[in-house]
Amino acid sequence: MKKTEKATIINELVNIIGEYSHFYIADTQGLNAGSTSDLRRLCFNKEVKMMVVKNTLFQKAIEQSEKNIEGLDEALKGTSAVLFSNTGNLPAKLIKEFRKKATIPIFKGAFVEESVYIGENQLDALSNIKSKEELLGDVIGLLQSPMKNVVSALQSGGSTISGILKTLEERK
Repeated sequence: MKKTEKATIINELVNIIGEYSHFYIADTQGLNAGSTSDLRRLCFNKEVKMMVVKNTLFQKAIEQSEKNIEGLDEALKGTSAVLFSNTGNLPAKLIKEFRKKATIPIFKGAFVEESVYIGENQLDALSNIKSKEELLGDVIGLLQSPMKNVVSALQSGGSTISGILKTLEERK
């Protein structure tokens, strides 16, 4: 590969790293063509961008990116497929879902929520991280709960007061 081709690939990777908030590195070595196609289709359907990259080119792209991504060097060994996403836990869930049928891909590392995760044992923790949208939904639900209680108390209290007034009126 010529230097100009490498520079073009590195620049493209830098742009992709800047475009997506999170990325996962997985080992897909050993997948046959059909399984690889299924994994790519699953990624496409979940809006996850999957790329197989050379480790040295991806390392150079990480160094040139504006994000502070240090510590992923040990994950960039062997065959590497990179899964880019704007939802932090989506690639982890995708890998776990795909592994119900096969033992591959093997999770090697990730950059999620400005943190680096290394090793297969981190996959469960990453799949349980709530996305920004899920957290906002939880906060909105918590804020709505007291309001619903107040409104329902006022509505039930209004019928109670009218019932008392009707009873008092009938006594006269």
